[in-house]
Amino acid sequence: MWVKLCCLLLYFLALFVLARVFEAVAWYESGFLATQLVDPVALSFRKLRTILECRGLGHSGLPEKKDVRELVEKSGDLMEGELYSALKEEEASESVSSTNFSGEMHFYELVEDTKDGIWLVQVIANDRSPLVGKVHWEKMVKKVSRFGIRTGTFNCSSDPRYCKRRGWLKSTLIMSVPQTSTSKGKVMLKEYSGRKIEVEHIFKWITAHAASRIKTIYNSEHLKEEWNKSDQYRVKIYLFANLDQPPAFFSALSVKFTGRVEFIFVNVENWDNKSYMAEIGIYKTPSYILRTPEGIYRYGNNTGEFISLRAMDSFLRSLQPEVNDLFVLSLVLVNLMAWMDLFITQGATIKRFVVLISTLGTYNSLLIISWLPVLGFLQLPYLDSFYEYSLKLFRYSNTTTLASWVRADWMFYSSHPALFLSTYLGHGLLIDYFEKKRRRNNNTGEVNANNLEWLSSLWDWYTSYLFHPIASFQHFPFDSDWDEDPDLFLERLAFPDLWLHPLIPTDYIKNLPMWRFQCLGAHSDEEVLETFPDSESDSDSENKEVFSSDREVSEDDELSTFHRCSEGERRCGVESCLCASQYCPHEPRERKARSYGSYSSTGDMEPDWSAWPSDMLHCTECVVCLENFAKGCLLMGLPCGHVFHQNCIVMWLAGGRHCCPVCRWASYKKKQPYLHPQPLSSEPPS
Repeated sequence: MWVKLCCLLLYFLALFVLARVFEAVAWYESGFLATQLVDPVALSFRKLRTILECRGLGHSGLPEKKDVRELVEKSGDLMEGELYSALKEEEASESVSSTNFSGEMHFYELVEDTKDGIWLVQVIANDRSPLVGKVHWEKMVKKVSRFGIRTGTFNCSSDPRYCKRRGWLKSTLIMSVPQTSTSKGKVMLKEYSGRKIEVEHIFKWITAHAASRIKTIYNSEHLKEEWNKSDQYRVKIYLFANLDQPPAFFSALSVKFTGRVEFIFVNVENWDNKSYMAEIGIYKTPSYILRTPEGIYRYGNNTGEFISLRAMDSFLRSLQPEVNDLFVLSLVLVNLMAWMDLFITQGATIKRFVVLISTLGTYNSLLIISWLPVLGFLQLPYLDSFYEYSLKLFRYSNTTTLASWVRADWMFYSSHPALFLSTYLGHGLLIDYFEKKRRRNNNTGEVNANNLEWLSSLWDWYTSYLFHPIASFQHFPFDSDWDEDPDLFLERLAFPDLWLHPLIPTDYIKNLPMWRFQCLGAHSDEEVLETFPDSESDSDSENKEVFSSDREVSEDDELSTFHRCSEGERRCGVESCLCASQYCPHEPRERKARSYGSYSSTGDMEPDWSAWPSDMLHCTECVVCLENFAKGCLLMGLPCGHVFHQNCIVMWLAGGRHCCPVCRWASYKKKQPYLHPQPLSSEPPS
C-alpha cells in the first residue's frame, strides 16, 4: 500500500509541474498569464455578453457595448483565465439532460425533499400545450444549468390527481427554493406569473427569487451593525458592488452553502459616506470579501480565483467542507491509489485485472468501514471543539498561495478529463516499465506469464485454501488439530475426488530439514562381513528394543515396514524387523552387508549421527532410488522421521504424493518426535 501511495503522490507532483509548464507555454505564445487582468474596452460585444451570461447578469435591455462593458466592470475584475473558460464553455455545445417526473413520489423525492438546490419544473396540464416551447425550453435548460439549477418536466397525464390537488389546472413553470437559511430547511414552490414567455424574462424571475434569500445592506449604519455582530455563522462572504441585485452565481452559491456560509450583498449604489468601508479595509468596489474568525481575505487576488460559480464553489468547499465532500475526496484518492495495482502487478493480463478487482474491493470496503466510526464520533457533542479546530486548520491552509495553485490545477484538469486520464495512463506505464526493469535486475522472473497457466495456478490455490487451509497458511513445523477435529475429516470424506487427489501447495518443502551425509571412518568389505555373524544377535536384540519403544506407530507404519524388509518377493515375518535402520536379520548375509554395513558406494565408513537432526531416524539407504547414502550427499527428512536423498524426495512430493514413501504419513503434518533407544551394554548377559 505504501508503494502505491508514493506512486500517487509522485503522480500529483507530476501534474503540478505539468500545469506550470502549460502556463509557461501559454505565456510564451500569447504573452499573458491566466491571472492577468483584461481590459473590457478591448473586448468585442460578443465576448462581453458571454462574460455576463457566465456571471448571471441580465443584459437584454442593454443594446450598446458601453452599457454592457460597464455592467461587466461593476460585477468584478475580469481575468484572462475567466475569459478563456467562458469562451470554451460557450463553444462546447453539450446537451444538458432534463428530468421527466413519473408521478407524485418521484417529484417529492427530487424536488420537495432537496434542501440545498434550486429546481425549475415545467408543468404540462392535461390536454394542454406546454407554456414554454421546445426550442425555448432547451435554451432555458442550458442557461440555468450553468448555475447549478436543475430542470424537469411534470406531465399531469401521468398523475392527474396530484396536479388537481396542487391546483395545476393549466400549464405553468414551478420554481423550488429553500425557504429558510438553515441547512435542510423547508422548500417553497413559486409559480411563474409573468406574461412574457421569453428566456430572459424567465431568467430574471429566477434570479430575483434566488437573490431574495441573500441579506442586502443599503447603508453604512446597517453595514457597521452587521460587521460587528457575532452569530452562528463563522464564515461570511460580502459582495460590495454597485448593482441592483447580486449576480446569479452568487445567489446560487448562497443556496448551495446554506447553513455553512452566510452571503451578504452590500449595495453601494447610492452611498454618499463610505468612511466606514475605509475603516474595515474596503477601498475599491466591486470587492468579494471573506470574513472568518481568523481575519479578512480578499477573493480574487490569487491564482484561479475567478468571478464565476465554479471557481468560488471550489474555494468555499476547501474552506468550509462538508463531511460528504471529505468522503468523496477520500473515495477518489483511494480508487486512484488502487488502480496503481494494474501497473505494479507483473505477469499475465488476467492476473493484473484479478488483482486490481481484489484491491478495489478491499480498499473501498476498508474505506467505508473506517468512515463509520468517524461519522459516529462527529455526532458526539463533546467533539464540537475538535470540529471547530479542524475547520480552523482548513481555513488557514486553504487561504495560502499553494492552495490556490492546487485549486486552479483541479479546475483545469477536471475541465480536461482526457488530459487527466492520459497523464495517469502514461504515469502507470512508466511505473510498469521500471517495475519490470527492477525485477529483471533482481532475477525475479515472472513464472505465470501465460493467462491459462496463471488461471490454473489460481484455481489450484483456491481449492487448496478451501479444503486444506492448514497446509496453505502454516509453515512447518506446526501443530495440527486435524486429527482431533472430526469435522475436517468428514469434510474430506464428502469429496472423494479430493480425497484421492489432494491439492496441496508445495511451499512447505522449503521448510523441511536438510543436511549432508557425513562419515567418521572407513572399513573394508571383509571386516564388515566378518563382523556380522558376531553382531547378529546384538542387532536382533537392538532392533527388538527399538520396535518395543515405538509400538505406538500406526498400522500403516507396520505394513510399510513389513514391505521394505526385503527386495522383490522376499518377506519378513518377524516383528523385530525395523525399516528405520534399513536392516532385516532374516535376509542373507550379503544383503545385510549391503543394506546396513555398506555406508557408502565408494567405501565402508561409519556415519556421523551427531550431524543428523534429533528427530530423524537413522538409516543409510534412500527407499526412493534404492541407493545407499554417499559421503557428502544432500539429505532431507520428513516430519515422520524418515530420511531420503533431497532430489529424490523433492521429486516425489512435487509429483503430488504428499506423504512419506515408507509410512504414508502426511509430509506437511507434524508428528511426535522419534526417541532413539539407549545403546545396549557391550557386556554379555548373565
